[in-house]
Amino acid sequence: MIEEKPDEYRIGIGTDIHRIVEGRKLMLGGVYVPYPGGLAGHSDGDVGLHAVVDAILGAVGMGDIGTLFPDTDAKWKDADSKDFLLVVKEKLEEKKWEVVNVDLTIHAEQPRLEPFKGQMKRCIAGLLGIDFTAVNVKAKTNEGLGEIGTGEAIAATAIALLRKRTRRTL
Repeated sequence: MIEEKPDEYRIGIGTDIHRIVEGRKLMLGGVYVPYPGGLAGHSDGDVGLHAVVDAILGAVGMGDIGTLFPDTDAKWKDADSKDFLLVVKEKLEEKKWEVVNVDLTIHAEQPRLEPFKGQMKRCIAGLLGIDFTAVNVKAKTNEGLGEIGTGEAIAATAIALLRKRTRRTL
């Protein structure tokens, strides 16, 4: 008799925050957003993708972005954060995990992100190899409060649901 075990599901959450600085391109959710400043960081500082990476790593118990891509490693200096997500996706596949969906919230007083949310969804879905409708991107302000509200920083929070397909047993 063939017995089928149920799939295993796990949820992870990720957060990131970076200060806005002059002289850098603003990358959010894998998309270039025209703005006078960008995000400080060892890589491109994309808080959106960093939060997604951390959410996925957390769900599978593989540490965090700083462990996998340390800022002490020159290899990751000014790296495109899309590469981080691709590396993590490969590691997931090796362990038989797949991303079911991602929900990303970007916290920024400026710039207005409404025109870029669809592009961010397409980018994240494409990198993860999942359907566009399985990714959600929201933008929130901090109503003038704190470093985000005063326009000094941008932050992101992401949650990811992962599924591990189990094999049939006899």
